[in-house]
Amino acid sequence: MIFTQHYLACLSHASYLIADEATGRAVVVDPRRDIGVYLEEADARGLQIERVVETHLHADFLSGHLELAAATGAVISFGDAARLDFPTEPLAHGRRIELGDVWLEIRATPGHTPESICVTVYEHTGDRTPYGVLTGDTLFVGDVGRPDLLASAGTGFDARTLGRLLYRSLHEQLLTLPDATRVFPAHGAGSSCGKQLSSETSSTIGEQRRSNYALQPMTEDEFVAAVTEGQPTRPAYFTFDAQRNRQQHRLLDETVVPTEMGLAEVVDAVARGAVPLDTREPPDFAAGHLRGAINVGLLGRFAEWAGDVLDPDREIVLVGDPSTALESRVRLARIGFDKVTGYLGDPRQLFMDRPDLVDSSSRVSIEQLAELVGLVPNMQLVDVRNPGETAAGTLTGARLIPLAALVSSLDELERDAPVVVNCAGGYRSMVAASLLRHAGFSDVSDLIGGFGAWAAAGLPVVKGGAAPQEAVQVTPVAAEDLLSAGAVMIDVRESEEWSAGHAPGAVLIPMSQVEAKVHEIRTGSPAVIVCRSGGRSNTITQLLASLGIDAVNLAGGMHAWEQAGLPVVTDAGDPGRII
Repeated sequence: MIFTQHYLACLSHASYLIADEATGRAVVVDPRRDIGVYLEEADARGLQIERVVETHLHADFLSGHLELAAATGAVISFGDAARLDFPTEPLAHGRRIELGDVWLEIRATPGHTPESICVTVYEHTGDRTPYGVLTGDTLFVGDVGRPDLLASAGTGFDARTLGRLLYRSLHEQLLTLPDATRVFPAHGAGSSCGKQLSSETSSTIGEQRRSNYALQPMTEDEFVAAVTEGQPTRPAYFTFDAQRNRQQHRLLDETVVPTEMGLAEVVDAVARGAVPLDTREPPDFAAGHLRGAINVGLLGRFAEWAGDVLDPDREIVLVGDPSTALESRVRLARIGFDKVTGYLGDPRQLFMDRPDLVDSSSRVSIEQLAELVGLVPNMQLVDVRNPGETAAGTLTGARLIPLAALVSSLDELERDAPVVVNCAGGYRSMVAASLLRHAGFSDVSDLIGGFGAWAAAGLPVVKGGAAPQEAVQVTPVAAEDLLSAGAVMIDVRESEEWSAGHAPGAVLIPMSQVEAKVHEIRTGSPAVIVCRSGGRSNTITQLLASLGIDAVNLAGGMHAWEQAGLPVVTDAGDPGRII
């Protein structure tokens, strides 16, 4: 038997080629749209792909069944509950497909979708124990398919009904297989088709029976509650892809490079309504890009995040690295976004000939953000992570708007007030920030390193609905009295700020190092925390208070200290200044 898993990391998508070596007859299951990998394998092994099997109507990518059928003459098969706009050979429960000594058995497993099926694979005609089972989106490694994706798509099935069907499919069809049966799902970690998928791309029925949270003993009602709670926000393009996968549509030729365009052509296309898309990495985009461009870097979950913020009905012009034009086109085509007008062939035209069309992006560090929060009262903090991620904590005052919901939530934000966007690590936040600028927001920044950088520095977060304790504020005069009584002043600015000027006797511990050096602050006397303007020091005072340390914040920071006529010195004892 030939059994190959083709894993596409950017979509967390697994497809499979199964063949009988003796006969050369092959089946491809859940193919991606750029089908070259299957054709190349079939050619190298002397195989004939005679059938394409879809375990269900996919919503997270545009499948390659039409492309494979056109290229090979293969029959297209779905579960017999699927309703489609092109010719297929439906597969009923119990159907046996013989490739020679290798054979497949179909199991109807509705739940993730009404037409879901699983494909049991037997290596030899007489085998009683399957080699494995292709579980589609019914069973993942560590999770099961979410039953709520179709609930809002007008199918007539609500999440509870599908959840009950899924429970029965798992217990009556998959968990009845021998424990040694290998499990090969259609998705791995990162997919929005579940909330707890493992990075492992295969397992066994026995291992999942023991370790998968959704397969533990529970009632149907408990199961439905468990698998619908805390799911990622449904990506905006899922409805589009689910519908396109039902339809006859234009085939993809993955070898065709988009049309090269001059700058004037690009500008004209954008003026007519095309979206400029820049696929470079966030730091490169931030340094300089075509005004109004949306940034979705190719090294992230490019297709999914592009689908979150782009409209499949609008034309797209690629304005980043011209060498990635074909890759960008193909990866957009994987989710059915086919309207790529062309690409800017020579970006130097933009930077050298039309600098008036070039913008840069504002990015802030955790230190800068902590300072800004204290200085800009109308700042809007937007967290674009998914619900499962934000359970670990959020920044105080952040509005939780997952990236997939941002386009439909723009009216909830003030376009003329400053916005700072954060995600987990600083990649999605640039996607979101560029979208907001594209939509006309005037002052947008993203947080470098995201929530991960903030939390790694030990800075206070809102968790479980509990906000950090408010910091005690003191005036410069009150701070001086505390210092005279034995308190220590901790300056949390950066070293270059400190060197320019600080309070006599203060101790420098930059904000990002406070958690690691908190033992240096644990004294019997109160600690007066200071920064430039009172923002960073307020955050650190909250942190220290949460650790049980007696700390107060110098309101207004070193600026207030200086304005009160109190001394500012350098390390050499000379008069200093505040920068």
